[in-house]
Amino acid sequence: MIQLDMITKRYGKEGPNALDGLTLSVGRGELFGFLGPNGAGKTTTIRILAGLLRPDSGRAEVSGVDCLAHPLEVKRRIGYVPDEPMLYENMTGARFLSFIADVFEVAADDRDIIVELAEQFELRSMLSERISSYSHGMKQKLSIISALLHDPEVFILDEPIVGLDPRAAFTLKEKMRELCDRGRTVFFSTHVMEVAERLCDRVGIIRSGRVIADGPLEELRRSAGEADATLERLFLELTDENSVAP
Repeated sequence: MIQLDMITKRYGKEGPNALDGLTLSVGRGELFGFLGPNGAGKTTTIRILAGLLRPDSGRAEVSGVDCLAHPLEVKRRIGYVPDEPMLYENMTGARFLSFIADVFEVAADDRDIIVELAEQFELRSMLSERISSYSHGMKQKLSIISALLHDPEVFILDEPIVGLDPRAAFTLKEKMRELCDRGRTVFFSTHVMEVAERLCDRVGIIRSGRVIADGPLEELRRSAGEADATLERLFLELTDENSVAP
C-alpha cells in the first residue's frame, strides 16, 4: 500500500539531504510506526506521501498509484493528519466537515459519519462554533475527523497524539487499529515510544534521511541481541549520534 524507492530530498543547494535514498514498504492492513529523532526526515517523508512535496529523485507510490504522476488520485485514497492542523478557521466545525465531505464526494446517505465521529471524539457540542475559538486539541480532533470521513485506504498521520487529551488519544488508537482490522493501512510518526510499542505491527526507524531499522519489535530485539529491550531503549541505541549507522 505504500512503496518508497530510493527517495532523496534536499532543501537548498548546499544543505545535506533531508532524505538520502530512503526505501520503505508498508503492506495492506499494517499499522506502521515511523520513528526518528528531530530532523531525521519523518515529516518530509509524510509530506511526499501526501503529495505536498516532490522528491528530487526516487519513486513514491500509495495504493499502487504514483504520487508524482497522479497526485490527485493519491489524495483521493489517503486520509492525512499533519503535525499542525490545517483548517479554515472562519468556518464552523460543522461547515468545515461538510466541505471536506463535499471534496471527497461522500454520499449524502453516508454523512451520518460526521456526527458519529464527532461524538466519538467528544467534539459534537463544538461543531456550531467557529474553528478560531477551538483549542489546539479541538483543532487536532477536527483534523482527524476530517481525514476519516471518506474511509481512506491509507491513513497517514504526523505526530497525531500531540495535543490530544487522554480520552481522544485512546479513541484515535482504537480507530487506527479498527481501520487495519478492516484491511486499511495506517502510517504514523510519533515520539511516544510506548504508543508505538503497544500499537504497531511494525516500526521503521529513520536517521539522517535513511531507514536504519525496520520490522516488528521482536525482530528488532533479535537483531540487537536484546530479548527484553523496550522500543525506547532500542531507539536510543540505534539513533545515538556516536553509533555507526547501518
